Amino acid sequence: MTQTASTWAPPTLADLDLEFVKTEVRDGVGYLKLDRPPVNAHNTQMILELDQAFTAVRFDDEVRAVVLTSETERFFSAGADIAVIRDEKPHRTGLLSQTSKEVILKARSIPKVFIAAINGHCMGGGLELAFACDLRFACDGPYKYGMPELVLGVMPGEGGSQLLGRAIGPNKALKLMLDNTALSVAEALELGLVDVVLEAETFRDDVHAYAKRIADGPILAIGATKVALTEGIEMSLPAGFSLERMQQNDLLRSADAAEGAEAYLSKRDPKWSSQW
Repeated sequence: MTQTASTWAPPTLADLDLEFVKTEVRDGVGYLKLDRPPVNAHNTQMILELDQAFTAVRFDDEVRAVVLTSETERFFSAGADIAVIRDEKPHRTGLLSQTSKEVILKARSIPKVFIAAINGHCMGGGLELAFACDLRFACDGPYKYGMPELVLGVMPGEGGSQLLGRAIGPNKALKLMLDNTALSVAEALELGLVDVVLEAETFRDDVHAYAKRIADGPILAIGATKVALTEGIEMSLPAGFSLERMQQNDLLRSADAAEGAEAYLSKRDPKWSSQW
């Protein structure tokens, strides 16, 4: 019997029709927009929808960079839905917490740059979700950042105890959690919770322009650089060097590597052609 290749393919990002995560693709940039008013609090459905969206990003060749943002006024996300913690059976809330971690790991393993465009308050699990992304761009405004889980008698449960410590150092991360301090946008920038602060009037345009520049770039090299950083930093130095070497050897065989060298020597702009 002759076997034929399957014609099934996962849905593209633009084809998804989710309740709490709106999606679109524009100029090679995939948008994931949290939309569970009033504060984009996480429940099981929302996290599972994010899982679907991240999977679509992984398989969608039209998506070359990703922006995670909010459609809800004044809030990026307030974190976990407190009613879930109060009403749900503890083991099921634990399963939700574990699923969040798996979704975060998926985003960090995809060789496409994720930008958190934080356009509102970003607390608890919302901040942890932002740290699933490779870059965090904050909208200037009267917004607050923090990790208030300890006042609920629980700890950061969507990766925060690990992600924040790795990003800003364990001492600063622990103090942020112990103090239950709501930081301003400027304070979040100073602490290293966000990478840049953009003016509110041009925030969406500025984020899109940056993401489009990534999408228009040498996506194989960009993706390899992301993976080498996010995965290699967890390895010993020799193992990280080995990962870097394998990634670089693959890139050296690509059309973009030849084009980049030729364009540089010819003093012209490169024309990137490599695809996934």
